[in-house]
Amino acid sequence: MSKNQDHGFWNAAQKHLIRYGGSFEPAIIERAAGSFVYDADDRPILDFTSGQMSALLGHSHPRIVSTVSRQVGQVAHLFSGMLSRPVVELAERLAALAPGLDRVLLLSTGAESNEAAIRMAKLVTGKHEIVAFSKSWHGMTGVAASATYSAGRKGYGPAAVGSLAIPAPNSFRPRFRNADGSLDWQTELDDAFDLVDSQSTGNLAAFVAEPILSSGGILELPQGYLAALQKKCRERGMLLILDEAQTGIGRTGHMFAFQRDGVTPDILTLSKTIGAGLPLSAVMTTAEIEEEAHVKGFLFYTTHVSDPLPAAVGLAVLDVVAEEKLVERARHLGARLFDGLSRLKQRYDCVGDVRGRGLLLGVEIVKDGRVPDHQLGAAIAAEAFRGGLSMNIVKLPGMGGVFRIAPPLTISEEDLDLGLKIIAQSIEATVNTNRQGIAADEAIGDGVGIQASWIDVAF
Repeated sequence: MSKNQDHGFWNAAQKHLIRYGGSFEPAIIERAAGSFVYDADDRPILDFTSGQMSALLGHSHPRIVSTVSRQVGQVAHLFSGMLSRPVVELAERLAALAPGLDRVLLLSTGAESNEAAIRMAKLVTGKHEIVAFSKSWHGMTGVAASATYSAGRKGYGPAAVGSLAIPAPNSFRPRFRNADGSLDWQTELDDAFDLVDSQSTGNLAAFVAEPILSSGGILELPQGYLAALQKKCRERGMLLILDEAQTGIGRTGHMFAFQRDGVTPDILTLSKTIGAGLPLSAVMTTAEIEEEAHVKGFLFYTTHVSDPLPAAVGLAVLDVVAEEKLVERARHLGARLFDGLSRLKQRYDCVGDVRGRGLLLGVEIVKDGRVPDHQLGAAIAAEAFRGGLSMNIVKLPGMGGVFRIAPPLTISEEDLDLGLKIIAQSIEATVNTNRQGIAADEAIGDGVGIQASWIDVAF
């Protein structure tokens, strides 16, 4: 019997864990190394999502392991009013990577960094309305959750006052079209801000955006969109906040995704990738904005602000990214992965679209052209997991199941090709069966004693 069928483990999990979104994978993960995680049977599972889109350098990278060990032995945590060398050095390094964004606040999570960014924008502008995309994900706390529209809005009472949304541009399902049928994003953006202006009480503080909406189904902002969005913000006295939780630190083939467009935001937030799997986030802004916020009494005094341990990890991440040329590697491997997925699109009708940039790509599963097919997507994911590949699938109304593919930047070409092979085999096996008779929980349940469905909502 598989060691993953440890009934004592699963019974204890059911009895004592609070479920926080979807259901748990039916495997007990014992260890992880490089691009693989290993279950209780020591079965290698290729991790095509870098953990929760965070393990930029893969799992248990030697530099991260040694850095954590060394820093814990020196100083891990301090009174929040104290400073250490790793904190100041990381702030200096980040500022050098994003000219103009010279001031840095180091925190723990993506939601926390977005809370701080929005709080700063409100204070500096003296306004309170925050605009975001309709398929955004910026966190699960307070105003970050209020600016999250892809999931989790119902049942929790009122959102923050002044929360507004506009449609996210979707080239595969355009709302406004050019004569050739392509997305007319400029008309869509103009229309969206006409609606924002009609709803605003004159208190527009900021727009918070992801350059690629990951939980929204890997929706990439078209070339030119960020510049146009920044212009809309400037015209209204709004600040532009870019949330690069998943796109930052090289994943898209640029150090930061906004650099492709030549647009520097007023405030930038980083998380996930900067900590390579450990809880580290950052808020970056201009000296002018930080000075004004300070004069007005900006307060974001938290328990783990400016902690030395995660800051030391962040420095190690930047060192490895530079030494191993991982930004360039993301471009090279991203092109290889995109080509491989595009070949699957040509081969299988159920692959409706392949999109994204660098090593952050999406594959949308459909039927009859562009009709969403969440059930087929879940079945393919289940088959892939059985074949030794972990992929995350996002299910949103009006869209097919979208696989978010974001392997570590350190993945080998052989492992990348292995992932493509398993995806192809999984699609082939699934489309050759009765689609209606397959559900993800049946495919991978294997008698472990809990509901084993794939997570519908992923952050």
